[in-house]
Amino acid sequence: MADMEFEKSPQPYGSHQAPAHYQPGEGCLTTVVRVPVRIVVLLVVVPVRMVWDLLVVCGVALDRVLLRPVGRGLVWLYESVLAPVALFVGKALFVWPWVALWRYVVVPVVTYGLVVPVVWIYRQLLTPLGHGIAWLVENLLFAPARWIYRRLLTPVGHGIAVVLGWLGRALFVWPWVALWRYVVVPVVTYGLVVPVVWIYRQLLTPLGHGIAWLLTMTGRGIAAVSRGVWMAVVWLVVTLLVTPAAWVYRRILAPVGREIADACAFAWRIAGYISHAVGRALKWLAWNLVGRPVRWFYQVVCTPVGHALRDGIWRPAKKAAVEAGRAASAALRSARETVRQARRDAWRALVGGPPARTLGEPVVRQARTLGSATTVPGAPAEPEISLHKRG
Repeated sequence: MADMEFEKSPQPYGSHQAPAHYQPGEGCLTTVVRVPVRIVVLLVVVPVRMVWDLLVVCGVALDRVLLRPVGRGLVWLYESVLAPVALFVGKALFVWPWVALWRYVVVPVVTYGLVVPVVWIYRQLLTPLGHGIAWLVENLLFAPARWIYRRLLTPVGHGIAVVLGWLGRALFVWPWVALWRYVVVPVVTYGLVVPVVWIYRQLLTPLGHGIAWLLTMTGRGIAAVSRGVWMAVVWLVVTLLVTPAAWVYRRILAPVGREIADACAFAWRIAGYISHAVGRALKWLAWNLVGRPVRWFYQVVCTPVGHALRDGIWRPAKKAAVEAGRAASAALRSARETVRQARRDAWRALVGGPPARTLGEPVVRQARTLGSATTVPGAPAEPEISLHKRG
């Protein structure tokens, strides 16, 4: 295999390409260690792969032989038996009784015992009574009240509102407006606002500018010191931790991990080939030891015996059973027709009726004229219910 070849093929001068199994940064030591590692991993992985393939084959066989038929049987049982029975029982216990109660008890009782009387009382009694009361109230009470409100109360109310509005403004609005405009505003403006503005502009603003400049200079110094300390810490961390860790990962951990992963993949593929070869050998042995004799026995012994049983016993028995069933059905039909004819004759002897007819003969009724028993030629047949008497 390509990974097991160690001899280098001659290359022309100037071409210094590494072989396929070399990786950048690898040396001869890595190549020498690779083969023992892969051999050890192969010896460990081959039993695991064979057990895994055996479990896969057993799982597939179990699924095909047991789980799928059982699942199909359970699905058929649920869909064909349990679901229809549960649906029927549920309807019979929880739906049909309530539907029948609602349809044949509640609806008729409520309709004819409550709704119909209430509707009749509303239409025949309450509606005319309400119309009469409304007419009386409208003509005897509301019409005079509206006239008094429009002609008397509205002008008086407007005058009272004007007087009360003027008095309210004179007592509660104008004094407070004059107090605010001529007393409060001048006192607050010249006694409080002007001194506060002068103190803010002449004292607080310069003092704040000086404090801000001092804080700015102090912050710049602290930031410069902090930046230097941070750079020193970063340099120490990179030099003492990051660089050694990166070297260890790049030179030791990455090659070791890559070799272990390649060895496991290589061993898994080889173990798969070995497991498949063992499986094919076992399959060949099983076919030649069990399958081939069973097929020969089925083709040479079971098939002729089955054909002989089918042609000599099953088909004649089936044909005889079919003929017997047909004869029994014909006898039952004849007996039913005989009993039916005897019942007709007995009924005709007791109550009378039209003469007997043969089996299969249609009965054609003839129409009669209105008020007589004579038959009208060419008239259509009489209806299903006739008014004339049968004699």
